Amino acid sequence: MKPHRRVRVDPTDLDRWCRTHLGAGARRVLFSHGYLSTVLGVELTDGARVVVKVRPRRDRLVGCALVHRLLFERGFPCPELLVDLASIDDLVASAEMMVAEGDPYPRSGRSPAPFAQALARLVALAPLPREIRSLDPPPPWTAPDRNRSELWPDPEDRDLDLNSARGPAWIDAAGTDARARLAASTSSIVVGHGDFYTGNVRWSGEDLAVVWDWDSAIAASEPAIAGLAAAIYPTTQAGGAATIDESSAFLDAYERARGRRFSDEERAEAWASGLWTRAFEAKKEAATFGAPTSLTEAEADERRRRAASP
Repeated sequence: MKPHRRVRVDPTDLDRWCRTHLGAGARRVLFSHGYLSTVLGVELTDGARVVVKVRPRRDRLVGCALVHRLLFERGFPCPELLVDLASIDDLVASAEMMVAEGDPYPRSGRSPAPFAQALARLVALAPLPREIRSLDPPPPWTAPDRNRSELWPDPEDRDLDLNSARGPAWIDAAGTDARARLAASTSSIVVGHGDFYTGNVRWSGEDLAVVWDWDSAIAASEPAIAGLAAAIYPTTQAGGAATIDESSAFLDAYERARGRRFSDEERAEAWASGLWTRAFEAKKEAATFGAPTSLTEAEADERRRRAASP
């Protein structure tokens, strides 16, 4: 098991990479952060400010970069991609224009409607799966691993075997039900964002300002994409993930924005997708800290009920 760790980027390598691919050197690093990648805000010697994202090479990143580029070309508010993917030492890096303004919440706060409308717009503008290279394998928090018999996929951010980890049985039950429901899906596949929450979205009033983190592009059913976002969209360190009522209101708002209603089966699939991501996070928390904080047993039971086939 090889979890995806943040990597250290040598300043000399960064400067050389910028000169080669952006036509100007790295004058100074404005910030350095990231979760599954090392994200660097860089001021170039020509005065331009860009974001350079460095991470291990993965095949799915080619498709992710194309989703990013096409959405920008189609008018969706994401940063302009300047370099799709290019080697930096034994890693791979991309570069985009720096877009730093905006608030994590719209003026209406945790109201799900603006988030749901923004996701609906994203899905409407996204390329079809056949237009891009594969986005497989999906990030583990977005979907079960169809190619393994064990319930839990390997986390990308820590060295844990979740299938051997102790924890409340209700978390495994939630994950099992979500996996079974998602495996039974017959919905068409579309392209969307697998980490559509406040950490990757910024607002100007009620208007969407920018969406980041296109390494989280996924190909999944539309109910699964909507249900995933419905479960996590308002998450902050202070605010917490979506409640049952917020998730339900998100799905209602998403349907209105798309101009169609999910069938009963699709609605159950959406709840199963949200249940999966919340159960996966709870399993990691239980394995790491001894107890989950992002999901309670009572909430898991209600989400399982809604994810059950009608």
